[in-house]
Amino acid sequence: MSLFQRSKREQAEQPRKEAAQAVMTPYLEELLEHYKTRLLAETNLEQLTAADEHERRLSIERLVNQFMLEEKVVIPRGDREVLMSRLIDESVGFGPLEQLLKDPSITEILVNGPKEVFIERNGQLQESTITFKDDAHVRHIVDRVIAPLGRRIDESSPMVDARLPDGSRVNAVIPPVSLNGTLISIRKFRQDPIEMEDLLGFGSLNEPMADFIQAIVEAKMNVLISGGTGSGKTTLLNAAAKAVPPKERVITIEDSAELRLNRSSVVGLEARPPNVEGTGEVSIRQLVKNALRMRPDRIIVGEVRGPEAFDMLQAMNTGHEGSLTTVHANSPSDAINRVEGMVVMAGMDLPTHIIREYIVGALDMIVQAERLGDGKRKIVNISEVYVDEHNQVKLQDIFVFKRTGTGKDGEVLGHFEPTGIVPKCVERLKLFGIEFDQSLFQKGGEPVWT
Repeated sequence: MSLFQRSKREQAEQPRKEAAQAVMTPYLEELLEHYKTRLLAETNLEQLTAADEHERRLSIERLVNQFMLEEKVVIPRGDREVLMSRLIDESVGFGPLEQLLKDPSITEILVNGPKEVFIERNGQLQESTITFKDDAHVRHIVDRVIAPLGRRIDESSPMVDARLPDGSRVNAVIPPVSLNGTLISIRKFRQDPIEMEDLLGFGSLNEPMADFIQAIVEAKMNVLISGGTGSGKTTLLNAAAKAVPPKERVITIEDSAELRLNRSSVVGLEARPPNVEGTGEVSIRQLVKNALRMRPDRIIVGEVRGPEAFDMLQAMNTGHEGSLTTVHANSPSDAINRVEGMVVMAGMDLPTHIIREYIVGALDMIVQAERLGDGKRKIVNISEVYVDEHNQVKLQDIFVFKRTGTGKDGEVLGHFEPTGIVPKCVERLKLFGIEFDQSLFQKGGEPVWT
């Protein structure tokens, strides 16, 4: 699109942006419901939804102008802009959420019922001024999201996961499971995927840590990214995967597609829930097994949550080096315990020490992400997995985030530092032609070899 075309489109859309901030009068609310009903009854909304935003606006404007001429309705220009904006959002958009979805500074949207909408900016939750008319209005937006995906939500299936066209992840819950009416949680994603340079700019890690993560990925080491909800695991996974050499074939497996690897030779697989009849489910575990037949150089699983952990470990143990995945856990040692529990869930009737040896044989590194109290996300541990001389599973931290206090505004103070331990993988990095400056592992004195 040329600069002139973009400028004209921005000028054309400016009234709508202003209208989004305007207040609807009772009369405009009445017109909105009336024309929304006519649009639903007399037009093909599927075709309108498939068109781009500019075309959708023009089409709806033409139709509503025709309706108003037929009914001899005359309203001021400002009210017309307000009405058009709301009609577009309600008919082919996501209603009151539309302006929040278009705000790049917002990372999460949480609807706790029709009158309570929270947003996350810079890691901090704040209540927005957006409200819905009633619970039926919230439910209508949920239906708008899931209808094109063939999903359903009703009393027999009161929870649903979906994905917006821009890749944002949506979860909705309705009564009787929800006690507060219809609930919506939206995790937004940037159009341009976050890269390691962005994480450095955010202060999520320092340069030696970034270089080390990229080095271990390039050297085909198996990496588990661990962290709590909203700690930035998927973001880090996406950034780390950039270090995979371009000639390698990558297969991504996700419950809900979020990874965006801007490279060639990437095959994406997405799990599928059961249909209305309760059949047709395709699980992460099935996809991991199938991926092994697709000649992968790397397998990247968005998140392991259950029995698929065993299949993932098996892949890592049988020649598919350089695999990456994430897990919900609060520390590297907790991540080991979580994976161990998942292997047991897979029905493997094995002694604990055998399962642990299996895990150590598969995993090389655990990277721990955490969202701190001030909302900032940090890489708080990069730990190496190994077996000691007594055949015990051990973790040794290579880099850590050391907290030093709390600032006036609740900001977490601290710094990244090496522990002084030189990881055992240094020799492997050399085999892949990666010369890693060992002074970067040094803490105060000489680096410690283990």
